[in-house]
Parts: sequence; C-alpha cells; structure tokens
Amino acid sequence: MRNPMSHQPTTTRTSGTTTGMARGRRLLSGAVVAATVLGVSGCQGAFDLPLPGGAANRGDIFRVTAEFADVLDLVPQSSVKVDQVTVGSVEKIELNGWTARVTLRLPKDVDLPDNAVAELKQTSLLGEKYVQLSPPTTGAPEGHLGEGDNIPLARTGRNPEVEEVLSAMSLLLNGGGVAQLKVIETELNNAMRGNQAQIKDVIKQLDTFVGGLDQQKSEIVRAIDNIDKLSARLAAQKDDIAAALEALPKGLKVLADQRQQLVQMLQALSRLGAVGTQVIQQSKADTAANLKALAPILAQLTKAGDDLPKSLQLLLTYPFSDATTGAMRGDFTNMSADLDLNLSNLAGNLGIPTTPPGGGGLPTTPPSLPTLPIPSVTIPPLPGAPTPTGTQPPCTIPLLCPGGGS
Repeated sequence: MRNPMSHQPTTTRTSGTTTGMARGRRLLSGAVVAATVLGVSGCQGAFDLPLPGGAANRGDIFRVTAEFADVLDLVPQSSVKVDQVTVGSVEKIELNGWTARVTLRLPKDVDLPDNAVAELKQTSLLGEKYVQLSPPTTGAPEGHLGEGDNIPLARTGRNPEVEEVLSAMSLLLNGGGVAQLKVIETELNNAMRGNQAQIKDVIKQLDTFVGGLDQQKSEIVRAIDNIDKLSARLAAQKDDIAAALEALPKGLKVLADQRQQLVQMLQALSRLGAVGTQVIQQSKADTAANLKALAPILAQLTKAGDDLPKSLQLLLTYPFSDATTGAMRGDFTNMSADLDLNLSNLAGNLGIPTTPPGGGGLPTTPPSLPTLPIPSVTIPPLPGAPTPTGTQPPCTIPLLCPGGGS
C-alpha cells in the first residue's frame, strides 16, 4: 500500500517546480529581448533609439550644421521650427573645439536664404528647447540654404534662461542698490519739499534750452562737421605745425634779444607821429586853399573830356597818327625814309628854282605886263526859263554877265 502522506508532498513539489520554471522562462525571454534591443542600438544610449513620428524623418531631406557657443539642454530629436512651425529635427550634437556643432535635418521644401540665422528658444517657461531658423534681420537675404551649408557662430544665439534671470535678480536684490532706493527717495523728497516753484522754473528753462538746441540742430551739426574738417586738416598738416612750434621759441628769443631796438623804434614812431600831426595842423589851411585852387582846373579838365587824351595821342604819334595810318597795326610799320636837310635839295624837290652856279640872283619881274582884251559873250536865255524881274545884283564875272559885262 502506498502511504498517502508521502504522496501529497511529492505532488506539491512537482507543482512548485513547474511554477518556478515558467517564471524563469519569462525572465529569460525578457533578457533576450533587452539584449537584442541593446545589440541593435549599439549600446550608445536612449537618444539613438528611433522615435515614432517626427518631422523630416524620411523622403527628400537635406542636412545643415549650426555652431552654438552653448546649447544648454538641447538634445537630439528636438524640433527645428521656421515661423513657429515645426519643419525638421536635430539629428546630432557634437563638440567642435569650444563650440557645439548641431546637425539639423530639414525637408527639401524649406525655403531659407544662405545667410539664415539660428537661435535656441523655449516653447514655454519650463518647456523644451528647439532651434528657430529665420532670415537675417540686419541685411538682405542672399542665396539659398542647401545641403552641407553651415551657419557660423556669428549668426547663432540663444535666449536667456530662467535660472540666469533669477540669478541676476537675486544679485540685484541682495548685493545691488535696491536697498538704497528708500534713502534716495527720502532725500529727494526732502530736497524738493518747499521748492516746487523753483523746480518748475528750472524745468521750464530746461525745456526752453532743449527747444533752442532742437531748432539749431542743423547749425550744431554743421559746426561739428566743420570742426571735423578742421581737425582733418590739422592732422594732415601736423608736420608743418610741429615745425612751426619748434621754430617759434627761436623767433621769440630773437624778439627778446631785440626788445630794446623794438622799443626805440616804437618810441621814434611815436615822435614821428607827433611831428606829423603838428605839420598837418599847421599846413591844413594852405592845403585846403590849394585844393580849392585846383577845383577850377579839375573842372576844366572834366569839361575837356576825351579831347585831352585824343590830343595827347595825336601829339605822341605825329605825323603818323592812328587816324591817318588806318591800316597800320602794332608798334612798327614797314617804311623806309631818307631825311635830307640840304636846303638846295629841299627847294628843288619842292619846285622852287634855285640860283644857277656862278650866276647872280633870281630873274626880276618885268616892269609892266601887257593887257589882254577880254571878249564879251552874250548868253541867250534858256527856253522856258522865267525872265528875271526886279533889281538884280551887279555882275562881277564879265564872261557870265548878260550883255558881256555891261
């Protein structure tokens, strides 16, 4: 017979062993799955695991890089936005010297200029970080952002963190001058109490002064420009100015050495001035009389007008004046002349008979000349001419008188 007490424990051990074996198989299966996942991922961390969804994971995409001085807590798979719209994602972050190089994955349909700017922003006060891409704000867009382009450190930036703002505020409140604001307010109130009228007058005068400056703004700008030009000229001539300054002490030394002679010269000039004043005072009556006497002469010269200069012109050019030469121009003329001062030759050239050689004087005029008869001519009147009437004046030309001079 089998012992029932011995059979029950055996059955119980068999059941416990079966349960333990099933739990062990489940743990082994989980370990195998975990090992498989870690083997596939390369054991580099959870950031390398592919996430479901996201932007620009497949299709036509291109990659660009951006350099940041500090990426804060930006992680791979973070969003990349353009105009607050998610268009891509952060593919990886790597260290490049003292800066961080972020690789961005973007779709082909993103239209950005080649000089785009990148900035780290936050979705909310405690939200996640993302990269914001936008066109430049200080210049004109250039080119087109494409595969392999790099956004340098000069065109990247980030917003201040909440921790930084709170730290700065703490420094201001604890170690700054906020504690002295109460003292400043109290002192200002004490200084202004009872001086309201004077303060208002000062403010009004300050307003007038500022208004005057504003009205004369163009003149002030022009004066500043002129000062700038003067400074430029002085800078361009600084060598000459330096030479003049170096020579100036020598000139001053010469003046100092000749101080006595200069004083004597000035004293002599003073005496000369006194003598000249006396001479002028004593001769002013005679000078005035001489000027009055010159008045008629000057008046006659004024009346003569152009006659005097014309006569002087004729006198200086006689006998070949400008009016007679006409065609002569310049200070010379092409003329050759022989001047013969022999009186006999002059008389022969003028047609005057000269005394023959060895003879006496000129022939004398006969005592009387024969009288020639003058025939009388009668001029008949012209046909159709009126017959003169009345007393006619006596005819003095016999040949022309009617009746032959009767």
